[in-house]
Amino acid sequence: MASWIIHVTMMVLSVFISSSQGKRDRQLYCSACKAIADELNYSISEVDPKKTIHVGGFRLNPDGTMKDNKVPFARSETHLSELLEGVCNSMNDYALHVDPDTQHKQYKRFAPRSSGAPGDFPDFNHFQFDGPEASNALKFACETLVEDLEDDIISLFRQDTENVREELCSRVSGTRTLTQLHTTQTLL
Repeated sequence: MASWIIHVTMMVLSVFISSSQGKRDRQLYCSACKAIADELNYSISEVDPKKTIHVGGFRLNPDGTMKDNKVPFARSETHLSELLEGVCNSMNDYALHVDPDTQHKQYKRFAPRSSGAPGDFPDFNHFQFDGPEASNALKFACETLVEDLEDDIISLFRQDTENVREELCSRVSGTRTLTQLHTTQTLL
């Protein structure tokens, strides 16, 4: 009888623990996703569009020639992988922003970029600076997303899709993108 009670108690505890760990803060992960997309887009835009990189194998063809395959460096898998390694470090430049009209909360960049205009500061009245814990939570969410979706992120950014931010963040939230909705409506 006692072993049965222990068994049932363990099952209830395991269900409770797994359900509490499975919940993600939607606001936090959505903001992290948007920040990843914005930071990557900015980093890509800073690269000289004429810069290229050799990709593929460096094997000789049977006729003794070598196929020279160059792609733009900014959207190469190599460059995107390097960017993903450091993208979460920029989460310290984000804080919780409360829209004054809708009271909608999301994390936004408050720190100006190094190449930004001198007056490129947001209105700090609408930001909530909750100390390093808030940016650590955003950084953890960023690292989790990069780890879980690295291949998808690289694939989307290599394609130079116009709405990469919406496409990526829809995968995080599990919702459909505007493109997917339009395609579904067209098919119907």
